[in-house]
Amino acid sequence: MADSPNCDLKSLSPLQLFERVTEQGEKVRALKAGKAPKDEIDAAVRMLLSLKLSYKTTTGQDYQAGLPPKDLLLINNGTTKEEDEDLVDPWNVQTSNAKGVDYDKLIVRFGSSKIDTDLINRIERAIGQKPHHFLRRGIFFSHRDMDQVLDAYENKKPFYLYTGRGPSSQAMHVGHLIPFMFTKWLQEVFDVPLVIQLTDDEKYLWKDMTIEKAYEYARENAKDIIACGFDINKTFIFSDLDYLGTSAGFYKNIVKVQKHVTFNQVKGIFGFTDSDCIGKISFPAIQAAPSFSSSFPQIFNGKENIQCLIPCAIDQDPYFRMTRDVAPRIGQPKPALLHSVFFPALQGAQTKMSASDPNSSIFLTDTPKQIKTKINKHAFSGGRDTIEEHRKYGGNCDVDVSFMYLTFFLEDDDRLEQLKQAYTSGELLTGELKKVLIETMQPLVAAHQERRKQVTDEIVKQFMTPRKLAFEF
Repeated sequence: MADSPNCDLKSLSPLQLFERVTEQGEKVRALKAGKAPKDEIDAAVRMLLSLKLSYKTTTGQDYQAGLPPKDLLLINNGTTKEEDEDLVDPWNVQTSNAKGVDYDKLIVRFGSSKIDTDLINRIERAIGQKPHHFLRRGIFFSHRDMDQVLDAYENKKPFYLYTGRGPSSQAMHVGHLIPFMFTKWLQEVFDVPLVIQLTDDEKYLWKDMTIEKAYEYARENAKDIIACGFDINKTFIFSDLDYLGTSAGFYKNIVKVQKHVTFNQVKGIFGFTDSDCIGKISFPAIQAAPSFSSSFPQIFNGKENIQCLIPCAIDQDPYFRMTRDVAPRIGQPKPALLHSVFFPALQGAQTKMSASDPNSSIFLTDTPKQIKTKINKHAFSGGRDTIEEHRKYGGNCDVDVSFMYLTFFLEDDDRLEQLKQAYTSGELLTGELKKVLIETMQPLVAAHQERRKQVTDEIVKQFMTPRKLAFEF
């Protein structure tokens, strides 16, 4: 007997219709593969056509596999290889391109907006100073509703910052500093509160570690985050394992989000399967909750209408597309986002960094000698095979990891451009470019290590204690 819709199709949202069409298409393929009776296959096909018609009537778009309606939360993490070689989700970043992920295509796939010159100029006018080099160089390249945040700021309306860290290891690497360096700058130029979520619960659910070890990593990572220079009077750092048990507002928002996201939606967004533990399925609501000011009544005096701005790497965007879809249905403002590119592994932009591979990046615990050895031995080169060829044809900055790292950490624009011209022309050799990177990274890491030494357990406790910050709401 053919399936019939279990509810009126007109009552389904575009996203729900998309999911129904996808499920029915899979059923038709399964029936055909299993050589089911013809009448059963025909009935399933009729149902599929009916669902596709409802989808087009509702959205004005023809159904396309893997391309959900724009501005909704579903993300296609399994784009066909013919269409796009890049795979990007909260746990995987894969590309076959030595230049790294194609971010222009990613903007189109994710439905975000490019941070263009007009937006950068508007930020400069709003803050009255030169924008951060991460903005000028396209390291933060994509956004959602940053114009609304600027509208609020220009009209003297408050907003706050939210970012986070998944503490999967005791030692962080320099790539982990990127969102915190930028968030610190945002906090200073806009003078706003900041909440930093340590998702130790997530790491316990996903990794083979004890809950005690996850919490220990969270506190150790908090020391590295504090060492970035955040203002204790304006910053609240919290562990999920700690804070969830103490904040009714936080838990209420988690439950509200959980009620408005179905199991099918979570599977579609994050690729969960029936064999995943229920903790993974419920976790996205926990990452969503800090987007709402009512999760922090001690900071915002119970106010629920204060917009949130989230600086993060773009692989975290699925969590917040889900959040933005849910927010209006629970009476909350949608969070705005600023997305960064991915930080490349030493072995190349198409290689994933791993905390278990000490040679994949420069760690914040590395000595000057270790930094020098890693860069000289492992940093992927865009230079030629011989000095003669390099002098004649020049190097390729698009794939050279030393140059990529300098783009992140060398603040002098003129110096960076000089290096690019010299390397591209062949005047500067790979070894010489690596020497510049070594001389840039050694003092940066050493300075961080010195600041971290000053971060005592008592200071960590102060940052992580729920309390009123230096703002009135």
